[in-house]
Amino acid sequence: RETRAPCPRRPAVKAVWTRICSYGGLFYCCWCLKRKTSKRGGGGAGAPEATVEPGSFLPSGSPAAGSQDDNWGETTTAVTGTSEHSLSQEDIVRITKDLEDSVGLDCRRYVTRTIAVILGLLVFLTPLAFLVLPHILWPEKLQSCGTACEGLYISVAFKLLILLLAVWALFFRPARAGLPRVFVFRVLLAVLVFLFVVSYWLFYSVRILDSQDDNYQGIVQYAVSLVDALLFIHYLAVVLLELRQLQPCFSVCVTRSSDGETRHYNLGQLSIQRAALAIIEHYYCDFPIHNPALLSASKSRAAKHLAGLKVYNVDGPGNNAAAGMAQSQSRAMIAAAARRRDTSHNELYYEEAEHERRVRKRRARLVVAVEEAFTHIKRMQEEEPKKAPGDVMDPREAAQAIFPSMARALQKYLRTTKQQHCHSMESIQQHLAFCITNNMTPKAFLESYLTPGPTLQYGKDHWLGRRWTLISEASVTNGLKDGSVFVLKCVDFSLVVTAKKIPYIQMSEEYIDPKSHKFVLRLQSETSV
Repeated sequence: RETRAPCPRRPAVKAVWTRICSYGGLFYCCWCLKRKTSKRGGGGAGAPEATVEPGSFLPSGSPAAGSQDDNWGETTTAVTGTSEHSLSQEDIVRITKDLEDSVGLDCRRYVTRTIAVILGLLVFLTPLAFLVLPHILWPEKLQSCGTACEGLYISVAFKLLILLLAVWALFFRPARAGLPRVFVFRVLLAVLVFLFVVSYWLFYSVRILDSQDDNYQGIVQYAVSLVDALLFIHYLAVVLLELRQLQPCFSVCVTRSSDGETRHYNLGQLSIQRAALAIIEHYYCDFPIHNPALLSASKSRAAKHLAGLKVYNVDGPGNNAAAGMAQSQSRAMIAAAARRRDTSHNELYYEEAEHERRVRKRRARLVVAVEEAFTHIKRMQEEEPKKAPGDVMDPREAAQAIFPSMARALQKYLRTTKQQHCHSMESIQQHLAFCITNNMTPKAFLESYLTPGPTLQYGKDHWLGRRWTLISEASVTNGLKDGSVFVLKCVDFSLVVTAKKIPYIQMSEEYIDPKSHKFVLRLQSETSV
């Protein structure tokens, strides 16, 4: 009997088939999970915004979240098999949510743009169609267009041009952000324009197309009235979208949850989602950059205090003491920590004093190193006219030449102030070359490192990929009210926003007669006068 040698391609084919089966099972599980979640989940426009955390299976605001323990078998999808690609329920939920978010945002963006383009073409082509259709359908019945009618042509042309520029300036602007809900006023204006144009078309088809009206000047005046009405609707859009929110009506307090950094802003009549967008824009410009390394000092100090405490069981493992061991240990730790509270403030005081001393020392060394480096740059600039053309350096080369002389002092200072993750060597050299190019002083160069700046002053990796989640008990399309509270959640921290209405100010006038400003000097014998 002849024996066949094993096929060399069989393991590769098996691995490919296993991977295809695993991916197929993954997409099937995602589809089942999405279908069951859509059946069980609900909520109207006024429902709270639910946020799915990486470790949770259902949104906290959905009705099925409360009954998860009782009916967990109905909403759980198990992935089994011998494939090398294993996925947990949390991974399936995360992948499903990412797919829904990405597809939903892209579809909504494209659908919105498509509807806007179609509506814009309908608006601008309708007056032209009113003027052209009579010449195409019944040209022999039309009356001649006189001087007044030809003058209306010029009016329609310039009004359409003005309307085109106004619509481009107001609506065709790059999107600043992707909001969770639609902008109510924009939708109302779009519906108003659509109904308005449709009503004009109905009247045009019934009174002009069916009867084949021969008064062409009246048709032109009808088109002019349509353009005038569209201009008034655009004025209404300017009032609702731009002018309405200019007057400050609310004072909002924005607090960062990690370090308590607080700012106050005045906002106008805005919805919750648009107020959140305005607050995020202010955050990137006003708040100092979030530095998690500065927050770890207090946690490490508390852990160090608790690590120095030990609990001993004097009764031994017997005497039925194992049941309450954990509770007794926690009570003993709390009592010992309370007794050490009187001395902990001294340790904190000396730690902060030592840290400030080190920061001042590192800062002095950095200032001296930078001033010496910039002095060397000035010497090089003075000697440039004497050098050959090939020996002259550009700002980039000059920055690379003097950077090693200040690199050690700058690195130690950034490590002491825990800012080393905010500044890379490449960004420091670029900033140094920028300062050399613009003839800045050493103090101007050091200001970016001695004083923490807003988030936008740092690299894009610190803020570009950041995603915000709006959490609000009220619908995000509702307007701000007195006492409104919502949260803007990010990966590392949250912004807690509280809105207070600016009070009504009552002012009164008091008239002072200029003749009442008269004084009498009373002389006494005891005075020096």
